[in-house]
Amino acid sequence: MTTTETAPVLELTDIGKSFGNIHALRGVSLSVRAGEVTCILGDNGAGKSTLIKIISGLYQHDTGHYQVAGRPMKCSSPRDALDQGIATVYQDLALVPLLPVWRNFFLGSEPTLGVWPLRRLDVAHMRRTADEELRKMGIDIPDIDQPVGTLSGGQRQVLAIARAIHFGAKVLILDEPTAALGVKQSGVVLKYISAAREAGLGVIFITHNPHHAYLVGDRFVILRQGTLELSAPRAELTLDDLTHHMAGGAELDALKHELQRIDAPDLGAVHDKEKT
Repeated sequence: MTTTETAPVLELTDIGKSFGNIHALRGVSLSVRAGEVTCILGDNGAGKSTLIKIISGLYQHDTGHYQVAGRPMKCSSPRDALDQGIATVYQDLALVPLLPVWRNFFLGSEPTLGVWPLRRLDVAHMRRTADEELRKMGIDIPDIDQPVGTLSGGQRQVLAIARAIHFGAKVLILDEPTAALGVKQSGVVLKYISAAREAGLGVIFITHNPHHAYLVGDRFVILRQGTLELSAPRAELTLDDLTHHMAGGAELDALKHELQRIDAPDLGAVHDKEKT
């Protein structure tokens, strides 16, 4: 794990976002550093999706500050974020199942040969590059021409990660990449999250699974109802601590005490009744 403190490649300070009278985020701060995995955890409705969309340029924040490499930034579109090296891999992966692996690798950024009206796709370059980049990530696909829909869920995630790295991502946002995967395929994805970190990227790993987060995370952020419940480096947390905060932490402790107070008189009454 990374121990050297470096300047953030991406930093959010007191970010807020509202939709009418609904406060989706309030006072959320986040730092992402190169060569580190920052895990963002929270239940449904905690604000994870809103935060991702602000970072990736789909939403603009209402309050707070957004900086990339120390410079103020207000992304007005996903293209602005991509231009700053911020790439997002969503759960649907933006892949076309019937197209071959190499075509999906370059989807939307296809290199061409010649000039209009005789311009054509540089198929040889795309096939060769896709194969080389996937092998760099440690994944060997026997047939680069096979439809991407025939790949396993883990392999599709790795394809999306390799694509983002190839096109110059400095910050890689992964939206619940293990949510729909089994244990073995989740392990494949976690392995390549670590590989992206070793390649020097700042990785944002969004998950609701504290065990997956703790396997690869360097920093942990927990959101609850649009606010910051926890922000801590790995050195300050155990897996039990992380799981406790994720499960409700102080709220669960308060509920436990409340239930104990409710049960105590009832148990006493039962005891008295048994005596009579």
